[in-house]
Amino acid sequence: MTKFEWLHPLSIGGTLLYALMGIVIFWVAFIIIDKITPYDLWREIVEKQNQALGLVVAAMCLGISIIVAAAIH
Repeated sequence: MTKFEWLHPLSIGGTLLYALMGIVIFWVAFIIIDKITPYDLWREIVEKQNQALGLVVAAMCLGISIIVAAAIH
């Protein structure tokens, strides 16, 4: 095992592929959750300044991210 094995193009390509897959899965999950909620999340958070909903969505985003990262890893 070499010192710079992580600089190998296949390692970098695999890392970028998994990162892209994680981002796509995260956004799909977020869009699904946005569609099943009874109101527009973006309007509630940005226009109406609903801080409680913002915290819930932030926690949901962290949860989805952890699940996607664990599944990909």
